[in-house]
Amino acid sequence: MTALRRAPIGRTGVRVTDLGLGAAPLGNRYTRMSDEAATALVDEAWQQGIRFFDTAPQYGLGLSERRLRGALARRNRADYVIATKVGRLLVPNRNPTGSALTSTVFDVPDDVEQQPDYSRDGVRRSVAASLERLGTDRLDIALVHDPDRHLEQCAAEALPALAELREEGLVGAIGVAMNQWQAPLDLVRTTQLDCVLVAGRWTLLDRSALPLLDECAERGVSVLAAAPFNSGLLSTDRPQPGARFNYRASEPALIELTASLAAACTRSGTTLPSAALRFPLSHPAVASVVVGQNSAAQVTANVRAFAATLPETLTAELSRLIGDGPV
Repeated sequence: MTALRRAPIGRTGVRVTDLGLGAAPLGNRYTRMSDEAATALVDEAWQQGIRFFDTAPQYGLGLSERRLRGALARRNRADYVIATKVGRLLVPNRNPTGSALTSTVFDVPDDVEQQPDYSRDGVRRSVAASLERLGTDRLDIALVHDPDRHLEQCAAEALPALAELREEGLVGAIGVAMNQWQAPLDLVRTTQLDCVLVAGRWTLLDRSALPLLDECAERGVSVLAAAPFNSGLLSTDRPQPGARFNYRASEPALIELTASLAAACTRSGTTLPSAALRFPLSHPAVASVVVGQNSAAQVTANVRAFAATLPETLTAELSRLIGDGPV
């Protein structure tokens, strides 16, 4: 088992491993996964020392949460940390088509659908439903999910509702989860957060979230750095045409830049995935790197890459090659 470091979340008693499992693939993201494969994936993460699992009602319209419940059922609840999200209630779908893949990226039946709800009542209902799906009596971390179009309500209702639940002992730490850094920065400055999950904006290639991370470090807010591979491009030493960067096909110039980064890693005796996984922890605000993983074998490979020691000179060379970055 890999010896992963544990880091505190803000000033709470919640502590996460510095590598976390992003559980969106457990919800059949893009393609179906069997229940057996899902359990094997979580089992391998456990064997490799991962004790932090990040999920959401959105992921497979509840399937990810239910699969985590089954895979972790025989584990000691005190030994692991679960983060899930609020802001999207699952409600009966009045016009199901049989599959949610056309309306979401999850290949699951669409007997339920997502309903945005960032109200106090909606947040409490969301937490109650997640507790049931996860089979637990508390959430270690609860995050407001992508409130980009609901920022005022997030600050006025959703976050205060989570703070109430934290006081009631149903939630350990609270925060927001977004794919941008500007709105979280405003929320860090104007509300009382324990943590922020930022996806794809503090990576080897996209370092745009630095102002957010600096503010979090100053205020004692922890950062969960998700999507360190920028949705695929940084996950291999041989980036191919069409590889995804932030969920879109990469431009040829970006493929070329990434290939030069991979070559620099090879010259230093390491790999591009190792550099991508280790980079987010270069900032003191980052408590954990959260990686979505599609199979038990991928978990094994990523933990091995994460455990690698990077030469000190490599970081400087990669920064020089990237310059101002592609974004």
